[in-house]
Amino acid sequence: MDRLSAMVAERVEARRRGIVAAAGALGVEARVEGEVVRLSGPGLKRRWMGDLALREAGRNSGGGR
Repeated sequence: MDRLSAMVAERVEARRRGIVAAAGALGVEARVEGEVVRLSGPGLKRRWMGDLALREAGRNSGGGR
């Protein structure tokens, strides 16, 4: 089971790195903090303000703080 856990952990880490790379390609600053990918910066605000569907998805997610 340890080998399986290591394989899953590597896939999860690769997924996080992929998210960071994709966000960076869009001009959005991203970083991994533990198990979370944090997005920030002016690029994120531009994307948020320029994309109505993205704003609506954020409003309707129910995960707000």
